[in-house]
Amino acid sequence: MLVIVVENVPPRLRGRLAVWLLEVRAGVYIGNVGRRVREMLWANVEKGLGEGNAVMAWNTNTESGFDFMTLGANRRIPVEMDGIKLVSFLAEDAENNI
Repeated sequence: MLVIVVENVPPRLRGRLAVWLLEVRAGVYIGNVGRRVREMLWANVEKGLGEGNAVMAWNTNTESGFDFMTLGANRRIPVEMDGIKLVSFLAEDAENNI
């Protein structure tokens, strides 16, 4: 299972994601694709992100059962702690300086 959530991205990127994944809500895409397709989709997100932000989560063989990556300015940032990836929040004033 793959989930990609995008905010404030160009329509071209949203269209590209909709070719491979199902858009279940505005900016929320889900699907069941392999590693190569996942990496290709993330490369498209990196290339077409513009001023927006994105997160991609997928199931994998880890302690938590999933992994995720983020791109763009956002208050939530991934932090690895004792081999588990968690989410940390930036202070609101730090968010404005990104």
